[in-house]
Amino acid sequence: MKRFLILVLLLSGCNVGPDYVRPKVETPAAYKEAGEWKPAQPRDAEARGNWWKMYGDPELNALIAQVDISNQTIAAAAAQVRISAAITDQSRAQEWPVVTGTLSRTESKPSSTTGPIIGNVTSKRIIDSLPLGVSWEADLWGRVRRLVESGEATTQASAADLVNARLSAQATLAQTYFQLRTLDAQKKLLDETVAALEKSLELTRNRYAVGVAAQADVVAAQAQLLAARAQAVDLGAQRAPLEHAIAVLLGKPAPSFSIAFAPLAATPPPVPAIGVPAELLERRPDVAAAERNMAAANAQIGVAKAAFFPTATLGGTYGYQTANPAVWFTKPSLFWSVGPSLALTLFDAGRRSAVTDQAVATYDQAVATYRGTVLQAFADVEDNLAALRILEQEAAIQAEAVKAANLSLDLTLNQYKAGIVTYLQVVVAATAALAAQQSEVVILGRRMAASVLLVKALGGGWNPR
Repeated sequence: MKRFLILVLLLSGCNVGPDYVRPKVETPAAYKEAGEWKPAQPRDAEARGNWWKMYGDPELNALIAQVDISNQTIAAAAAQVRISAAITDQSRAQEWPVVTGTLSRTESKPSSTTGPIIGNVTSKRIIDSLPLGVSWEADLWGRVRRLVESGEATTQASAADLVNARLSAQATLAQTYFQLRTLDAQKKLLDETVAALEKSLELTRNRYAVGVAAQADVVAAQAQLLAARAQAVDLGAQRAPLEHAIAVLLGKPAPSFSIAFAPLAATPPPVPAIGVPAELLERRPDVAAAERNMAAANAQIGVAKAAFFPTATLGGTYGYQTANPAVWFTKPSLFWSVGPSLALTLFDAGRRSAVTDQAVATYDQAVATYRGTVLQAFADVEDNLAALRILEQEAAIQAEAVKAANLSLDLTLNQYKAGIVTYLQVVVAATAALAAQQSEVVILGRRMAASVLLVKALGGGWNPR
């Protein structure tokens, strides 16, 4: 027994399997699209939880504040964190002895033909037992320690998944909200266009009544008005699914949820200068989750390799046993046993080798996933920086196009009133003006969506100052 304990103490510090070292990933020195943004520096320590407030939209603030409360994806991710933590506690519990207690009563009657005197009739016997059993498996090769290491890394990965789920839900809600408000802005534009076309139709009818306009002009004005009304109605079909999607994100039934009409009034917040790409690895929760999954997979290699070594177990039993209840808890009824055991699997047809190969392959897969996540993170930032830069330029050009189209429409209407041109030319000018204004609204919506996607790509918001 003493030698066994000495051996356990000598070997208890051994850990088989590789110690975790984060694999290197190639990180560029700077973002290609980040050269022209004004000086500022996003930091992980700065508040990212309320990044949506930089858009200055009170209703958006109120909606996103509800995401944490009732979003079911976030609730599932939070439950997964608790599951991972409980599994880790299960692994950690293996470091301690297992104590069991049993209270039993056994009734038996020996055979009368097997006793010392053949034919002697023995009576029924009743034996009461109250033993306590103790069993402890020494963690000689670090199997349990590797299990705990893997469990802790998995729990941290689950926590990062929770942060990522929250950020994704918030960003998706903001994107959907801005898409809905973009449709509201288009609806307002079409409503204004319908009102203007109704006046144009009335003007054309009056001109036709006095004989200065053809009936074809009246028909063209009616057709243009009906087309605008149809577009306005169609926006309702596009708006409803967005409203329902927001309801799902908030964990509310779609039939009982609605958002009042309000045109998009916000503009994209100024984007600060983005830090070096390496900082992204510390900000993105999906990168953190992939890195922790990689650490967990590495620890599982040690768990698999520990199976090749013998397991040392120390077990013991202590308690009382008697056939006479009157002397149950007396010293003569006391019994005990203690002893170590050493077990080694000698042949398993390659099962342990296969398990180890699986663990190594799982780790390699986790490394590839981590590196792929990092590459995608860099691409996400570049994509949305490029989108914001290009859309800002496009918006400036489109604003000039709207001015020119509106001026053209005004001039054409004046010419029509003067009898210089036909109403067909008014239709062409009005169609061009409406298309230019709709494009301007759509571009603004795309800029808002790109800014939200940049927030998500950076792993959270930034301080505009």
